[in-house]
Parts: sequence; C-alpha cells; structure tokens
Amino acid sequence: MFYGVISYGGLVLINNSELNLPNMWIAYLPMFIGVYVLTQWLDQKIGS
Repeated sequence: MFYGVISYGGLVLINNSELNLPNMWIAYLPMFIGVYVLTQWLDQKIGS
C-alpha cells in the first residue's frame, strides 16, 4: 500500500517539476529505488 501511494506521489512531483531531460528514466529510476527502500523501511517499522 505504501509503495503505491508514495510512488504515485513521486511521479506527480517529477511530472510537475518541468524537468526537461532527454530520457525521463534518469529521474524515474532513482525515485523508484528510493521509494522502494523507504517503503521497505516503513514496513519493517510498522510490522514490528
């Protein structure tokens, strides 16, 4: 659940930031990796 909400928010932020990159995956890939790490950490904190 956290992953979907946070990744959607990240996509909205990147798409509204007016970045003009030749390939948007330059911005998307680090965002998705960061979101994955953050959500794994949140799941561990809430799960324990």
